Amino acid sequence: MPSPASRPAVAPRTSSRLRRLGPDWLSDPKVWRTEVLAGLVVALALIPEAISFSIIAGVDPALGLFASFTMAVTISVVGGRRAMISAATGAVALVIAPLNREHGLGYLIAAVILAGVFQIVLGLLGVAKLVRFVPRSVMVGFVNSLAILVFMTQLHELTDVPWAVYPLLAAGLALMVFLPKVTTLVPAPLVSIVALTSLTVAAGIAVPTVGDKGALPTSLPVPGLPDVPFTTDTLTTIAPYAFAMALVGLMESLMTAKLVDDITDTPSDKKRESVGQGIANIVTGFFGGIGGCAMIGQTMINVKVSGARTRLSTFLAGAFLMVLCLAFGPVVSDIPMAVLVAVMIMVSFATFDWHSITPKTLRRMPTGEIVVMVLTVVAVLATHNLAVGVVLGSLTAVVIFARRVAHQAELTAVRDPTGTTVVYRISGELFFASAGELVGRFDYATDAGRIVIDLSGAHVWDASSVAALDIVESKYAQRGKTVEIVGLNDPSARLHGRLSGELAVGH
Repeated sequence: MPSPASRPAVAPRTSSRLRRLGPDWLSDPKVWRTEVLAGLVVALALIPEAISFSIIAGVDPALGLFASFTMAVTISVVGGRRAMISAATGAVALVIAPLNREHGLGYLIAAVILAGVFQIVLGLLGVAKLVRFVPRSVMVGFVNSLAILVFMTQLHELTDVPWAVYPLLAAGLALMVFLPKVTTLVPAPLVSIVALTSLTVAAGIAVPTVGDKGALPTSLPVPGLPDVPFTTDTLTTIAPYAFAMALVGLMESLMTAKLVDDITDTPSDKKRESVGQGIANIVTGFFGGIGGCAMIGQTMINVKVSGARTRLSTFLAGAFLMVLCLAFGPVVSDIPMAVLVAVMIMVSFATFDWHSITPKTLRRMPTGEIVVMVLTVVAVLATHNLAVGVVLGSLTAVVIFARRVAHQAELTAVRDPTGTTVVYRISGELFFASAGELVGRFDYATDAGRIVIDLSGAHVWDASSVAALDIVESKYAQRGKTVEIVGLNDPSARLHGRLSGELAVGH
C-alpha cells in the first residue's frame, strides 16, 4: 500500500491531465468576454436576416428564427470549423421556396431533413476534399462578390424610408469606425446597437425597426415529424429540392470555412463540417425550421469584427437569439433597422479584398486570373447564388489552365545523317488538351522508315495521350514505317502499357 507521503504527487498529475482535456478558453476570462459579446452581436444581427429569409421562403418568420437557433446550437457541437456561424440563409431559402409554394410547408420541412441526410452522405464520401481544387482567383472572387452582395441586400432598407434613417446610419458607421480606436473591450457593433436604439426610443424617433419585419416567436420550437404522406411520391417530389439544397449549403459552408481558416490562420475539419451541416439540418427539420448553412456575413461579424475564435460564440449566437426573442422581444423589436444595416455595411467593407483590385496587383496578376475573378463576381451578382459563381469560376480556371499547359508541350525533330532514322523529342505535359495537337506535327509522308519518339522530357497523364500516340503509330504503319517509343517514366509507362492498343484509333 502506498505511503501517505506519496499520494499528493498523484493529484497534480491527474488535475493537469483533466485540464488538458478541456479547451484552453475555459480558464481564460478575456476569451469568455470576447466570445459572449460576439455571440450577442451575432444574435442581434441574425434576427432581421432570419425574418427576411423566411419571407423569401414564404413561411412564417418564426420558422426562420427557429432554424437559426437550432442550426447555430447544433453546429457549435458537431461542426468542424470553430467560430463559424450557421443559420437560415438566403441561398437555401431560394432553393426551397418553390417547393413550399407548390406543395406546402410539410414538404419543405421533409426536404430540409432529406437534405441533411444527403449532406451526411456527401460528407462521408469526401466531397469536402473538392475545396482543395478551388483556385485562389475564385476564392478572391467569392469573397468580393459576397461583400458586394451583402452591401446590395442592405440598399432596400435605405429606400423610401424616413429621413431620420440616414443620420442613424451615419452615426452607426461612425461609432464602429472610431470606437475601436478608443477601446476594444466591448464590440463596436454592440455599442452602436444599444446606444442608437436607446436614442430612438427615448426621443421617439419613428424609423423602421426589427419589429416591422415580422412577429418574434413567443415559445420554443417543439420537435415533430413533417406533415406529409410517407410515400414514394413524396420522396420523388422533395428529392430534387433536397439535393440542390444539400449541394448549395455544403458549397457555401465549405467555402466559408476555408475563408475563416485563412483569416484565423487555423485549420478546420472539412469532412466533419460537411457531416455536421447535415446533422444540423436534420435537427432543424424535426424542429420545424427552414434549414440553412454557414452564413458568411454573420461569420465575419463573429470572427473578423468581434474577434471570436471558439465554439462558444457560435453556441451563444443561437442561444441568445432565442433568449432575445422570448424574453426581450419588445426590446429587440425596437432596434432600428438602420443600425443593423450599418453593421452589415461595415461587414461588407471589411470582407472585400481591396488589395485584389489595386492597380499594382492588377498589373502583376496574369490576365487569366483576373478573368476568373471577375467572372466569379459577375456570376454571383447575376444569380445571387454563391455556388453558381464558384462552380463557373472554377471551371473557367480549369479551362484556362489546360490551355496554358497545353501550349507548353514541345516537339523537336532530329534526323539521322544516314537518313534511316528520325528522332522526335517531346517535352511537357501530355493530356487531352495538348496531345491532340501533336498528332498533326509529325511528317508522316517524308520521314525515314524508322521513327523514335523520345518521351524522357514528358509525362503522359491520360487516355487521350495514349490514344494520340496510337494514332501516330497507326499513321506511320500505314506507310510501312516503324515507331519506337522510348523514355517513358514509370507512371507514364504503366498507363501506356495498360491502354495502348485498347483504345479506338481515329484516322
